[in-house]
Amino acid sequence: MPFSKGLTWLMRSMSLLRRQAGRMILIAVLMQVILGLTRLPVVGFLIIISVPGLTAGILEVFNVIFKGGTPGVNLLFKPLLSGTHTGRLLVMGAIIFVVGVLSISLVLSGAQDSLDTEVLSRIEQGDMDAIALLDQQALGKIIAAFMVGIAVSGTLSYFTIPLIWFGDRKLVPALSEGLRALFANWRPFLMLALGLMATLLPVVIVSGILLGLAAAGGLIAVIVMAVIMILLLAFQMLLFGTQYCAYQDIFGIGDHSPPQESEDDSQLLA
Repeated sequence: MPFSKGLTWLMRSMSLLRRQAGRMILIAVLMQVILGLTRLPVVGFLIIISVPGLTAGILEVFNVIFKGGTPGVNLLFKPLLSGTHTGRLLVMGAIIFVVGVLSISLVLSGAQDSLDTEVLSRIEQGDMDAIALLDQQALGKIIAAFMVGIAVSGTLSYFTIPLIWFGDRKLVPALSEGLRALFANWRPFLMLALGLMATLLPVVIVSGILLGLAAAGGLIAVIVMAVIMILLLAFQMLLFGTQYCAYQDIFGIGDHSPPQESEDDSQLLA
C-alpha cells in the first residue's frame, strides 16, 4: 500500500475513537487495572500471557464501533473466553514473553557487571523508586533493552493477533502471514509512525505543563494527574485503532468475525 495509507489509518482511528470516547477510556482503564496485577506471583504470569487475548478484545471493540454498535466492557475478555481462539492467543502470549525476555537479555549481555543486581531485582518486583538509584548509563541501557523488547514483541504480534481472532488462522500461519504483510507494507507504516510522533508531541507538551501545575499539590494535583492519565490512555487506544484499521485494509474483516454487542452486554456495562 502507498505511503499515504499510514495517515489514513491514523485519521480513521481518531474517528472511531471519537464515536465512543467515554467507553473506550473506561475499557482502557480496566485493562490497566488488570495489567497492574502482573506483580502477583502466579496470577501475574497468567495475565502476561493473556495480553494478546486482551489486545484482541480491544480490536473487537473497534470492530463493533466500526459496524455502528455500542461496545460493552465484557468485549475485552471475549477472545479469552472464545474457546477456539483462547489456546492460540495464550500460546502467542507465552511466545511474546519468551522472545521479549531473550531480546532484553541480549541487549544487556556484557553489561550486567555495571548494573546493581539488587536494584534490578527491586525494579523487577515493581519498586519504581529503585530507578532513582541507577546511574544514567545503567538507566540508558535498561531503557534501550526495554524498547528493543517491545519492538520485537510488537512486530511478532501486530498482525498475528487479529489474524488469529478475526481471520481464524492457526498460530504458525498467522505469524508467517502477519510478518510478511508487515514488512511488505513498510511504507505506510513509516508514515504512520511519523504521524503518531506528531500526534504524541502535543500530548507530551500538555502533560509537561500540567505536571508543573500539579506541583501545587492538593485537589489540583489529583485533577491534573487524572487528566494526564486520560490523555495517555486515549493515545494508547489510538494506537490500537491504527492496528485495527491497518488490518482491515490489508486483510479485510469478513462476516466470520464475532457478532456485535448485544443488549445484555450493554446492561453489563450499566
